[in-house]
Amino acid sequence: MDLTLSPEQHAVRKAVREWVDDVVVPPALRNDREERFPQEALDGLRQTGFIGMSIPEEFGGGGADPLSYVLLIEELGRGDANVRSLVSVHLGLVSGSIDRWGTQEQKEQWLPRMATGEVLGCFALTEPDFGSNPADLQASAVKQADGSYLLNGTKIFITNGSIAGVALVMARTGGPGAKGVSAFLVPTDTPGFEARRIHGKLGLRSCDTAELVLRDVRVGPETLLGGVEGKGIRVALTALNDGRMSLGASCTGLAQAALDTMVAYTTQRTQFGKPIAGHQLVQELIADTAVEVDCARLLTWRVADLKTRGEDYALAASKAKYYASEASVRAANACVQAHGGYGYIDEYPAGKYLRDARVTTLYEGTSQIQKLIIGRALTGISAF
Repeated sequence: MDLTLSPEQHAVRKAVREWVDDVVVPPALRNDREERFPQEALDGLRQTGFIGMSIPEEFGGGGADPLSYVLLIEELGRGDANVRSLVSVHLGLVSGSIDRWGTQEQKEQWLPRMATGEVLGCFALTEPDFGSNPADLQASAVKQADGSYLLNGTKIFITNGSIAGVALVMARTGGPGAKGVSAFLVPTDTPGFEARRIHGKLGLRSCDTAELVLRDVRVGPETLLGGVEGKGIRVALTALNDGRMSLGASCTGLAQAALDTMVAYTTQRTQFGKPIAGHQLVQELIADTAVEVDCARLLTWRVADLKTRGEDYALAASKAKYYASEASVRAANACVQAHGGYGYIDEYPAGKYLRDARVTTLYEGTSQIQKLIIGRALTGISAF
C-alpha cells in the first residue's frame, strides 16, 4: 500500500498548515476560555475555499480526494478541534451524505451553497435516550394527506446545530427498527424548528453544540433524502464511516499538537541543571506519544486509501477512530504531565488538549461500540 503524498497533496497540507498557524491557533485558547465561537476561522474557511474542499467540482467545491480531505482535517485538528468539528460535520457527514444519497435536484439545491459556506450543515441523529442505538430513535415524521411530513422530536449534542442552514434529520416514518427510519433535509428556518445552544461543556467549548427541538415541522416530500423512505439508518451508518475517518484525522492532529507542545516546553524548561527533556522518564513520555501519533496517522490514511480505491472502509474507519481517539487522550495527558503544574492552568494549551480529546472517545460511536464493531467483523458473532 503506497501512501506517499502526491505533489498536490503536499501543497494542500502546506497551505492548510500555514493558514491554521496564522488564523486558527492564535485565538484558540481565548475562544476556549470565553466559549466564543471561532468566527474568524469560519470566515477564513469560506475565503480560502477549505469549507467546500471535498464537495464535487461540478457543484462549486474543490473536488478533493479522500486523503487530501484527511490532511485538511488533521491540520485543523492540530490547530483547534473546535474548528475541525465544524468542518468535518459540514463536509464529512452532511454534504457527503447529500452527494452519496441525494437526488440531482437535492444536490443542485444544497451543494453549491455548502461549497461556499453560505449554508452550513448539521447532522441530527443522536437523541436524549438513543445515542449508540440509533435504530430505536423516536423522532417521528408522519406523512400527511398532501404528501408533506410533520416532524416532531428532540435531538441532542448536535454540532453546528444553531448555525446550520440545513439539518440532515433522521426520523421515523414507519414501524420499529432500522427499516422505519428515514432521512430528511430540513431547512433550519422552517417554522417549528428550534435550536438551543449547549453551554458548560468540559471540552470543545467554542464549538457550536445544540439541542434541536422539532414541533410540527412541516416539510415537503422533496426533502426526503434520495426521495425514498426507510433508508435513514443506511444513510447514517455510511455517514458515520466518513465521520470516523474524520475523527481519526482530527485526533491525529490533536495528538501531534500535544507532542509538539510537549517537545517545545520540555526542551526549554530546566530542572536539576538541565532541560527536563534530558530526563529519561520525560523522554519516555515523548517517545511513546511520537509512536502513537504515527500509528494513528497511518491507520487514518489507510481509511482514505481504501475509500479512494473504492473498497469497503467501514472496519478500517472503526479501527482508526478507536485507536486515534484513545491515543489523543493519552497524548494530551502526557502533555499535561510534562508541563507539571503549568499543565493545569489555562495559560498553556495542554489542559485544552485533554478536554478536547476526551469527548472523541464518546461520539461517532464510543470506544466500546468500536470494539464491538471490530470484534463482530472479525468473528462474525454479534455481541448485541
